[in-house]
Amino acid sequence: MTTSSATFPFPARLKTPLQFDAVLLTTVLILLFGGFVILASASISLSDNGTGDPFYYVQRQLVAAVMGAAGGFVCLYIPMQVWRTLGPLMLFAGLALLLLVLVPSIGYEVNGSRRWIRLGIINLQVSEPARLCFIIYLAGYLVRHNRSLREHFVGFLRPMLLLSLASAALLAEPDFGAAVVLLATALTMLFVAGARIRDFLLFFFVAFFGMALLAIVSPYRMQRLTGFLDPWADPFDSGFQLTQSLIAIGRGEWFGVGLGNSVQKLFYLPEAHTDFVFAVYAEEFGLIGSFILIGVFLAMLWRVFKLAIRAVNAERFFEAYIAIGIGTWIGLQAFINVGVNMGLLPTKGLTLPLVSYGRSSLIVTMIGIAILLRIHHELVVDAKPVNRKRAKRNKRS
Repeated sequence: MTTSSATFPFPARLKTPLQFDAVLLTTVLILLFGGFVILASASISLSDNGTGDPFYYVQRQLVAAVMGAAGGFVCLYIPMQVWRTLGPLMLFAGLALLLLVLVPSIGYEVNGSRRWIRLGIINLQVSEPARLCFIIYLAGYLVRHNRSLREHFVGFLRPMLLLSLASAALLAEPDFGAAVVLLATALTMLFVAGARIRDFLLFFFVAFFGMALLAIVSPYRMQRLTGFLDPWADPFDSGFQLTQSLIAIGRGEWFGVGLGNSVQKLFYLPEAHTDFVFAVYAEEFGLIGSFILIGVFLAMLWRVFKLAIRAVNAERFFEAYIAIGIGTWIGLQAFINVGVNMGLLPTKGLTLPLVSYGRSSLIVTMIGIAILLRIHHELVVDAKPVNRKRAKRNKRS
């Protein structure tokens, strides 16, 4: 089996140098460093007007990137077996974070949403680490109870009850978009693991109608939905964000107006550096640039899912499920963000992974990618003949 990998010499105390997936790492670095350029352009006016420092948000994002790189570096040295053992603890940690943020003295509220916990220099958006915790737990569950999942409804129901509790906590913040991403990721992992179609469809429709009901009975969610369906009916209120986003994308035409020359970012487009950074990018780099950015995301996701297939072929199902979960989460979040910017989906308030300003998202995404790189490392090392011989010797003994 051939793999695109690069070997980086690490300290001598390591038995085997870390093996990196060169394709995956390259696409991630393109998105990360390209994201800083896009963020600098999208936020410069807002930063200068609000703080007097034109690179205020870029500097804060850079600190988050350093923290994410440090956390990812540590995760590169943690064997996947350790993560598998920590699965139940990850479940507890994820649920604890989602419940703690609802406590008024702990949770930090912004614009009517209680989604953050203050941790020194950073406000942690708890849905981000909680999602990764649930992916790790669910991957272990799918390995331990795969037969029950395939043959009995209770095997499907157990994890979904826990994830439904987590989604209810997210909706209480409220964070509708994070709840959608969590449930969709979990259902994808269950489906790939062999959940029966009838169980999958039953929960899918229950979740879909439950989400639809919440949107109908909640005035602000209904306003977002109606604004998405016809933004030009009320372009200065419910449809304001989307109309400004569409104007930005339309101005970009084929090749864009040039880096730094966006007009919509000049206090016309709300959240230009977070939720709607893609619209600013499309205005400055045009349709061709947008295709390139989407292409880089697709290349990264192709590599992640190929990693999952390799893990399955090596009968490392825990690693395969984690790769599927992380790939689904990043891909779905990117799809939703771009879809919102283009008017294909209602506003959800989700960042564009590795690109938008969002420190919690960046840190956790980088840690998740480091775990993927660790999976690649273990697959490459275990595929070497010396390791196969050692495994045979261990079996004989």
